[in-house]
Amino acid sequence: MIASILMGIVAGARSMLPLGAVAWLARRGELPNDGPLFRHRPSVPVVAGATALAFGEILGDKLASAPDRIVAAGMIGRVFTGALAGAALSHRREERLGACLGAVAASLSAYATFDARARAMRRYGQRPTGAIEDIAMVASAVAIALAFRERRA
Repeated sequence: MIASILMGIVAGARSMLPLGAVAWLARRGELPNDGPLFRHRPSVPVVAGATALAFGEILGDKLASAPDRIVAAGMIGRVFTGALAGAALSHRREERLGACLGAVAASLSAYATFDARARAMRRYGQRPTGAIEDIAMVASAVAIALAFRERRA
């Protein structure tokens, strides 16, 4: 369940990163969950698309027109990807709990990281704080995926 919470925290800051991380694990057959949602390995185009969405979000976040992460549409996406990643990183028959934990963590993290980013931006500016947040979230998603993957024979 720790992985579900941690990936939910990442979803709160960057909604598409958990989707990309879970897609890579699913493609490699390294998810702990082989339930009905995660039984089939996604195709290469699906994994590439999930990865492109993650990096597209990072680039889009730099635009002046990018909405705050706590607007309704952004929160829905964060809660959804937090729940999906939480379920995927849970063991079978614990998917619902993992989804709930991932969703709650994403929701709380969205507000916490929004506040932290706003404070940092006042002191250091938008680009440096955005770059640091991006690096931290990408590194976190990769570290969580590597730490909690399960290899199957």
